[in-house]
Amino acid sequence: MSTDAIVLLKADHKEMRRLFRNFQGAGDKATKKKASLVKQIVSALTAHTYIENEVLYPEVRARLPELEENVLESYEEHHVADVLCVELVGMSPSSEHFNAKANVLIEIVTHHLEEEEQGWFPKVRAGIGRRQLQEIGGKLEEARRKAPKSPAQPSALKKALDAVIA
Repeated sequence: MSTDAIVLLKADHKEMRRLFRNFQGAGDKATKKKASLVKQIVSALTAHTYIENEVLYPEVRARLPELEENVLESYEEHHVADVLCVELVGMSPSSEHFNAKANVLIEIVTHHLEEEEQGWFPKVRAGIGRRQLQEIGGKLEEARRKAPKSPAQPSALKKALDAVIA
C-alpha cells in the first residue's frame, strides 16, 4: 500500500463507509449486530480522527495557511464525532436513542469525509509535493500504531483539541 497521506486517509474513509452501510443495512431488530458494528465504527473513527488531528491537520496548517479555516472546521467536526462516540460507547444498544445517535454520527462523518475528499484533499495534493505527501503518510502510519481505539472522555478531548488549536 502507498504511504501517500491522501491515499491512506481515503482507504480509511472507504472502510468507514463500508461499516456505515453494514450498520444501516442490519435491520431494526439486529441489536447485537448493530452493537458490534458500532464498536467497530467507534474504534476505526477514533484512530482515524487521532491520526488526522495529530499529523495531517498540523502539517496542512503549517504548509498551506490558506486552508486554515478548513482545518479548524475539521477539528470541530472531529470533536462532535468524538462526543457522539463517547455517548454511544456508554449507551445500551437497546436504548431507544442508540440507533438514532449512531445514524447522526454516520451522517456527520459522511458529510466530513465528502468535504475532505471533494473540497480540500485536492487542494492539499496540489499544494504539497508528492515527496511531502509520502513523508506525511509515513507519519500517519506511525501515529496509527499508537492511536487510541476508544474515545477519550469529552473533557480530556476538549483539552487536547484546545492545546492543538492554541
